[in-house]
Amino acid sequence: MSGGPASRARDLAGLVKLSHSVFALPFALLSLLVATEGAPSLRLVALVCGAVVTARTAAMAFNRWADRALDADNPRTAGREIPAGKVSPAAALSLALGAGAAFLLVCGLLSRACLYLGVPTLLWLYGYSYAKRFSSLCHVWLGVALGVSPFAAWFAVDGAFSARLYAPLVLGLAVAAWVAGFDVLYACQDDQFDRARGLRSLPVALGRRGAMWGSRALHALALSGFVLFGLMTPLGWGYAVGVLLAAGLLVWQHRLLRPDDLSRIQAAFFTANGALAVVLFAAGCLDLYL
Repeated sequence: MSGGPASRARDLAGLVKLSHSVFALPFALLSLLVATEGAPSLRLVALVCGAVVTARTAAMAFNRWADRALDADNPRTAGREIPAGKVSPAAALSLALGAGAAFLLVCGLLSRACLYLGVPTLLWLYGYSYAKRFSSLCHVWLGVALGVSPFAAWFAVDGAFSARLYAPLVLGLAVAAWVAGFDVLYACQDDQFDRARGLRSLPVALGRRGAMWGSRALHALALSGFVLFGLMTPLGWGYAVGVLLAAGLLVWQHRLLRPDDLSRIQAAFFTANGALAVVLFAAGCLDLYL
């Protein structure tokens, strides 16, 4: 890794795609706000944000380190930071382990119970990097990795298991299905490469057309979960409008792609899904505060 401190920081930020925190953080914060009836302490907000960001950083850095040889061989990913020589494998692994330690520190600051639960959570995050080597359901593994955030944020408020946790569990399952669904679409780009290298995914197992139908089914489940979360909590019409907008974004996402045309994958992946997370968070805030 070369260049000055600012350049190295940019390369590391690019390595872990910090902007993709928009997928998990809004749902964690929405869960936190609902759990506290819109009045969390600033300390709790800061710790929940810190937990989400450090967990993502640990998972993404470890994934890039674990996949460095595959990324170098794949024309689509050969320009990533490690194959391009911008970030060394040792630096990526150090970042993954350092961020993982920071995540556990934040969990410990939340509570002892959060620390105990943080350890298997971190192992699950690291384990995702190897899931596609043995399972076509690797997309669900990733979905669970992000879907745990709403449940964890609510648990950070209560500090114990109770019936109140059914609502964030439903939201977490909805997030897991949503993430798994759009990851299936994203994996369609690499179906031929993955098949040649013996890697597993739904596009490899079912073909692009079958995988896209699987993605639609997962997104239908996600939408049902978003609706059910609203019914289980005091959220009202503002959130309901947000769910309708989310449904429109999911439909738009699927209309952008066809088995023989993935040219609009960036709009389908980042724009539609980033907007969905922000819309649902904003709609929840509308209900809570207005």
